[in-house]
Amino acid sequence: LSTQHFTATGNKMFPKDPNSWIESLTKFEFLSEETLKHICDTVKPILINEANVQRVQCPVTVCGDIHGQMYDLLELFRIGGKIPDSNYLFLGDYVDRGYYSIECIALLFSLKIRYPNRITILRGNHECRTTSQLYGFYDECIRKYGSAEIWRRFTDVFDYLPITAAIEDKIFCLHGGLSPSISTLDQIRVLDRFQEIPHEGPINDLMWSDPEPISGWGISARGAGYYFGSDISELFVHTNNLDFICRAHQLVMTGFCWCHNKNVLTLFSAPNYCYRVGNEAAIMEVGETLQLDFLQFDAAPRKESPMIGRVVQNYFL
Repeated sequence: LSTQHFTATGNKMFPKDPNSWIESLTKFEFLSEETLKHICDTVKPILINEANVQRVQCPVTVCGDIHGQMYDLLELFRIGGKIPDSNYLFLGDYVDRGYYSIECIALLFSLKIRYPNRITILRGNHECRTTSQLYGFYDECIRKYGSAEIWRRFTDVFDYLPITAAIEDKIFCLHGGLSPSISTLDQIRVLDRFQEIPHEGPINDLMWSDPEPISGWGISARGAGYYFGSDISELFVHTNNLDFICRAHQLVMTGFCWCHNKNVLTLFSAPNYCYRVGNEAAIMEVGETLQLDFLQFDAAPRKESPMIGRVVQNYFL
């Protein structure tokens, strides 16, 4: 028999056992506001101790954007294996767009608390106050909990997420792309990441930039970050003795796509993005000897489609 531990808050009691949070979230059971606050308070000191370039060991499964699609996140774990049987590296964008941003980020944080060495959670451009206030997460918190307090708690934790990772020092992983201000991993290691994503500068670029079939740098139509060409990718990979760069941030109809002479890989793990695009999703398994295996999957069946509070803006699907 398992023992359930509870913590008192005022006149209320809530479970403080991560196993109970994980079980409830995977069953789509409602977690109290006190429980979510406790999750945020508990995961923060774990994240503080991680590096700007967090070192990740093989084997590991790498995942791209999730965007609040909880049924598909559970399908991802079904296909890739449950933690702690499999190790995971997530590349950001857990919230916004989908109906279950709270459940997705709460589940990932709960798994981080329960298995801190089995899962790495990077920051994406949507893990910030400005973006998540516009594209669904803020409205979801208001709709489900009646105030913005839960949104404030989660967005405070977002400031502590690591911004990049390196798998065995050979595969450089991040959400967006490269920056004209950054030529080495050591330059990333000394950045002050414990803040809201700035409107410009290297941290913003790492969250927002995209590879393009150009030479050099270009102005991004997103209004943030840059376009970077194949020569930029090749130089960065060579300078840092990498095999390639793995990033997310862009919709890919087949779930993954190589570009820049296989110096850059884009992963996208939200199938049928926004419940209407019709794309496949993919995750990448990196084996003991850095061998790669891509697993593609379609959207999982959904039992319900809760109403979104308002129509969110439609920036660059």
